[in-house]
Formats: sequence, C-alpha cells, structure tokens
Amino acid sequence: MQRRKPLSKFLKNYQVVIGLTVVLFFIFVAIFAPVLAPHDPLYTDVQIRLQPPCSEHPLGTDDLGRDMMSRVIFGARVSLTVGFLATIMGGSVGILYGIIQGYFGGKIDALMGRLVDIQLAFPGILLAIALIAILGPGTDSVIVAISIFAIPSFSRIARGGTLNVKKLEYIDAIRALGASDLRIMVLHIFPNILSPLIVNAALFMGGAIMTSAALAFLGLGTQPPTPEWGGLISDGRVFLTRAPHIIFYPGLALVMLVIAINMLGDGLRNALAPKD
Repeated sequence: MQRRKPLSKFLKNYQVVIGLTVVLFFIFVAIFAPVLAPHDPLYTDVQIRLQPPCSEHPLGTDDLGRDMMSRVIFGARVSLTVGFLATIMGGSVGILYGIIQGYFGGKIDALMGRLVDIQLAFPGILLAIALIAILGPGTDSVIVAISIFAIPSFSRIARGGTLNVKKLEYIDAIRALGASDLRIMVLHIFPNILSPLIVNAALFMGGAIMTSAALAFLGLGTQPPTPEWGGLISDGRVFLTRAPHIIFYPGLALVMLVIAINMLGDGLRNALAPKD
C-alpha cells in the first residue's frame, strides 16, 4: 500500500491554508495582546461611551467607554486559553480512560463503558452549567466543565483504536518478550491511535471555544471586567440598535476563529486518513 504524504496533502488544500493562517493570526494576537492593544481594555471613560469606530478607537467603544479593539484583542487570549486547556485536559483523561478500557476489555470495559454512557446521557452544555453551579462561575470552572464533557469523545476513539491495535501480531510478540502492560499501552498502542485523536482534538477545540462563549454570554463563564468574546456580546445586546459594533466585532472574531479551527480539523482528517 502506497502511503500518502500527509503534510504535502495538508498544505495543498486552500481551505486548510486559510484556516491555519487565521488560527496562527489569532494565536499571535493573543500572545502579543499587551503590545497590539491600543488602549487598556479595562480603562473606562463614560464621556466617550458607545462611540462608533473612529481613528482613536478603530472598533468604537462600549457602554462604559472602553476601547472595543483592545477588549476584542484581549478576548482572544481568554478564548484560546480555555479552548486549548480544556481540550488538553479532557483529551488526556479521555485517551487514558479509553486505552485502559479497550486494552483490558471484559468486565472492566463493560463497567467503564457504562460510566461513559451515563455521562453521554446529559447534554454537554447542561452538564457544564451544572458543574459551574457547583464550582462557581469563572474561567477555571469553565475549563474544568468543558474538559469533563470532552472525556467521552476521546475515550471512545481511543477505545476503538486500542481494540484494533491490540489484535495485531506484533503486540502478542512484544508481550511474549516480557513487555509490561504499561509499556505496551504507552509505547506501542498510543502512537498507533494518535491520528484520529489529533483530528478529534482540533474539531473539539472549536466547540470548546463556542461553549466558553455561550457560558460567558449566560454570565457563567469568565467574569467582568475581564474581556471575553461571549461576555462582550452579552454586554452589547442591550445596545444592539444604538451601537451594533459592540456585538459585531467580537462576534466576527469568534466566528472566524471557530471556522478556521474546523477547517484545520477537516484538513487533518483528510491528510491523515488511510488511503484505500
């Protein structure tokens, strides 16, 4: 079987190139937010409240006279941090869970599978709201809540891949040579199931950012005055007819980032898929 060249195929897809460019742009903005922001995102000046875009404030000001461009720029830092950490945390636990479940099988697989089914019985956003109600609103609570409902998707992919890989003859040979279960799972099973997990991580991260924005919109996520795109949209909905720029720019940034991440996920799926 002739192997594909994943990187070459990945970069030849114009949608992937656009998505990667947009994602890298937002990462750059998030890292260098203190340098790129023209004003302090928390500084208020009620004398210029609800000001439309102008030379001094390119994206206008909000209801407290804070510079919208600065707040949108710093909001990228919050959204990317939540999406990245929630994906890493939930993915790590889910992958470990799924590998153990698939590797040992039997009663362990059945019991662990029922726990995943119980979690899947609850819609993700409702589970997140319930967890935040217990933990209290805030960025840390959002990260924990999103990472918890990330576990089932990663665990199911890891379990399915483990069931396939552990049947291969070389796994039996390695076990016969005295390799421990831990060594087999870490060094021989995990690397062979990594491709679909990477794709799932890319796609999940976009959903995590949207969920974070939704929770902030409901007042359960990142708390004011820290700028977060969902929170900015929530604050501006009262002034939709008078100052639509308060909603438009953070909403545009959110849509652009999520679409770009989904483009990357689709590109990874096409590049890493086995050739028939």
